[in-house]
Amino acid sequence: MRKPTFRGVLKEFSSFLLFFLSVGFVVSCCMMLFLNVLSREMGLTYTSENIAEAAKITFLNVVIITVLFKTADFIRRRIMVDRPVKMITDTAEKIMRGDFSARVKHMHGSGMEGFNQIGESINKMAEELSGVETLRTDFIANVSHEMKTPLAVMQNYGTLLQSHDLTEEKRIEYARAITDASRRLADMMTNILKLNRLENQQIYPNPTTFDLGEQLCESLLQYESTWERKNIEIETDIAEDVLVSADAELLLLVWNNLFSNAFKFTDEGGRVTLSLIADNEYATVKISDTGCGMSAEVGTHIFEKFYQGDTSHATQGNGLGLPLVKRVVDILQGEIGVESAPGVGTAFTVRIRRTNNGLEEAW
Repeated sequence: MRKPTFRGVLKEFSSFLLFFLSVGFVVSCCMMLFLNVLSREMGLTYTSENIAEAAKITFLNVVIITVLFKTADFIRRRIMVDRPVKMITDTAEKIMRGDFSARVKHMHGSGMEGFNQIGESINKMAEELSGVETLRTDFIANVSHEMKTPLAVMQNYGTLLQSHDLTEEKRIEYARAITDASRRLADMMTNILKLNRLENQQIYPNPTTFDLGEQLCESLLQYESTWERKNIEIETDIAEDVLVSADAELLLLVWNNLFSNAFKFTDEGGRVTLSLIADNEYATVKISDTGCGMSAEVGTHIFEKFYQGDTSHATQGNGLGLPLVKRVVDILQGEIGVESAPGVGTAFTVRIRRTNNGLEEAW
């Protein structure tokens, strides 16, 4: 909630002072009326009968003034309290029913500052809920869409396998297509679960100290068969003895996804380059390729879930790898950037802190 301002405090003090002076004025008037009745009608001789008579007249005036004040307070509450409260509760009920477009209107007038602060908080909450609902709807739609392709492939090739006149070569080809589609579906489910656990902070970093260069080499060697099959040239420039204190398992997800993309989008005879440099605070890893590259517009969306800028390679991925990479880098308090141009290639640069930097406290 917004902190009270000097002007707001001054307004509240002025309202309190005005109320205090009004009450004092009414009490003084009643007391003067009481004494005036005694002095005018009974002289200066104050008997019990005189005082009782003056008290009755004064009491009647007090009752009339009280009724007037109560009526004025009732009208004030209806205008300055009940009306804004009803506006806020009506908006809150709309939000509870799922109408995230509902907003509390700004209320003008003295004394509305507190209600406006509540209204602003509710409006911000509604805006956040609207964004979450949009993401949820898009996520469900994207998952459904992504599942249709491998399921359709499996169904079609499964139907073809039922033919009795298939050659052994065709049978193996169709079975391999089903296996690839099922593997793609399994990978997508695995990535969805990992991303969900990361976004909901159900995976907690477990920092250990290890040689980052060795981890990069181990990750790269997993794709040896790929670069040999596609005759891809490998260039490395890895600084020695670069120790980092981070979660090795999470960081391995980053390198595996980046290397996978580099080899996937690099044509035969291309080149993939890996470099590692470090200073006292950060270790900087750069993985670049000479693949198809991407436009600046595509580059702005690559960390969004299910986004695939190159539709020609859509069957090879599910648009979850880079969002997973981005989330891991954020958790490890690092930075990631991308440089790319169509027909030239793509380079990802990842900066990782060399110490855990209080990750245990942050999670």
